[in-house]
Amino acid sequence: MSILVTGADGQLGRELAQRLPAAEACCLARTELDLTDAAALRATLARLRPQVVINAAAYTAVDRAETEPEAAFAANADAPGVLARACAEAGAALLHVSTDYVFNGQSRRPWREDDPTGPINVYGASKLAGEQAIQSALPRHLILRTAWVFGAHGPNFVRTVLRLARERGTLRIVADQTGSPTWAGHLAETLIHLARRIASGETLAWGIYHYAGAPASSWHAFAQAIVAEATDQSLLPAAVPVEPIDSTAYPTPARRPAWSVLDGARMAETFGLGPPDWRIGLAQTLAAWKAEAP
Repeated sequence: MSILVTGADGQLGRELAQRLPAAEACCLARTELDLTDAAALRATLARLRPQVVINAAAYTAVDRAETEPEAAFAANADAPGVLARACAEAGAALLHVSTDYVFNGQSRRPWREDDPTGPINVYGASKLAGEQAIQSALPRHLILRTAWVFGAHGPNFVRTVLRLARERGTLRIVADQTGSPTWAGHLAETLIHLARRIASGETLAWGIYHYAGAPASSWHAFAQAIVAEATDQSLLPAAVPVEPIDSTAYPTPARRPAWSVLDGARMAETFGLGPPDWRIGLAQTLAAWKAEAP
């Protein structure tokens, strides 16, 4: 076994587990491995002896984090630090997923890896602290910042839009926030590709990289694409109108960055992995749900 996946019961973790054969990887759910338990982590790494750990575990409830900062920081900051130290002791490399929310959203060009960070909500601050904990504990790491992740598993924007489109005659979706929708399947495939390169003995250029889908989209345009694809795949009987609104008309406990587009040039130049087309992932996600429907 060369790869250990943590958080295998989450949206990304399930995509990873589906793609990794048992002979190559061990995929553990949060209930099977507590990342805040340093002793348990060390014991698990000593027993499994992975060459690479892919950390797919995270606290992702952005709004709830505003009232549960301790839980968010425990999962997103403390746990990655513990995991990084355990990897350092075991000689394993670490692949970790971070977020566009480490930035403040005050830009009109795609965010690059060396741009100043400045999270505007608890979730973003906890993820930034996790990045820093890994950087200080483990040289052999790759941190992939991604954005607006969706997929067939777990709660996400695509599932919510499809549910609301079935319940309502019209959708009203925020149009003044722009980002990079990312299919969890593309992210999983990229993490596995990088992990296999490390396991084969290749020395990679460690550090932080941006990997997110293209083209950039507002939440409103993303919702329009979801409705259109769902209608084409007969998951909706007819297209539902999607009206644009300002974020001020839909206040949330956590502030969202207005601009969350990530620049994937460094990732493409270093690893040959350019931004994937999220519309392909959207079609595959909806096709998977259609196949599961009774």
